[in-house]
Amino acid sequence: MEHHVIIIGSGPAGFTAAIYAARANLAPILFEGLQPGGQLTTTTEVENFPGFPDGIGGPDLMDLLRRQSERFGTRIVAEEVSAVEIAPRRHAVEAAGQWHRAPALIVATGATARYLGIPGEDDLKGRGVSACATCDGFFFRDRSVFVVGGGDTAMEEAGYLAGICRTVTVIHRRREFRASPIMVEKARSRGNVRLELEQVPVRLVATDSGTFRAVVVRHVSTGEERTLEGDGFFVAVGHTPQTSLFQGKLELDPGGYIVTRPGTTRTSVEGVFAAGDVQDRTYRQAVTAAGTGCMAALEAQRYLESL
Repeated sequence: MEHHVIIIGSGPAGFTAAIYAARANLAPILFEGLQPGGQLTTTTEVENFPGFPDGIGGPDLMDLLRRQSERFGTRIVAEEVSAVEIAPRRHAVEAAGQWHRAPALIVATGATARYLGIPGEDDLKGRGVSACATCDGFFFRDRSVFVVGGGDTAMEEAGYLAGICRTVTVIHRRREFRASPIMVEKARSRGNVRLELEQVPVRLVATDSGTFRAVVVRHVSTGEERTLEGDGFFVAVGHTPQTSLFQGKLELDPGGYIVTRPGTTRTSVEGVFAAGDVQDRTYRQAVTAAGTGCMAALEAQRYLESL
């Protein structure tokens, strides 16, 4: 089937791109994938997306974006893209055994936060367990939280939370950090940041009401286990961009993120644009994803007009 614009992904970037493309009479087709609505569908409350002074549930926000894109004529397909072919002016994607082609392709497949995979973690996501301090730190104002990780991301998260929370305890499996020395020093200089080194979280403990209460850690050398109590648990061990379909087809950086030209959403191939977390290893916010979704649609429109 032939289209003007194909969009892969249904988070804030994908739906925003669809809204703009549909309003430009490009009749976009959007493939939702395995997680319609993206990561926000696992977030209970969103309080930092503009326009919602009282906050809004993550699934509710994504439902509004979906309905808005449909209102202007976006065709939404509840299928996962299984294969792509990248060729200038004739990109193609396969879903449910059918090929769809278009001269413009917008990739908004997102990135998935890495979690630890320990007992109790899945049950407590959104109930005291988070992978985004900027998103959820506000809910733990003047409370005690944990940050797991040893890289720059963990140090950034700890520093951000230190300005909000009563105490921040960084849990790291090694004695030395992978983070840059300046980031480590900044975290250490905060009077309310504590370090639990050579410790590995082994399971999370819930309250009777089903919220996070404590983490059980094990010393990597002695095997001794201790229970550390707190109010929040932030996992900062990185993200995995959803770019497996584009290996060898688009330029990716060493972390697997799609490389875009500075100040644009243009990729290494003509007519392919990338928006949202799949090309953003720095901010990873719903509002920045929506912004790049807008950019991608506008750039796709201009590209089509130039053909």
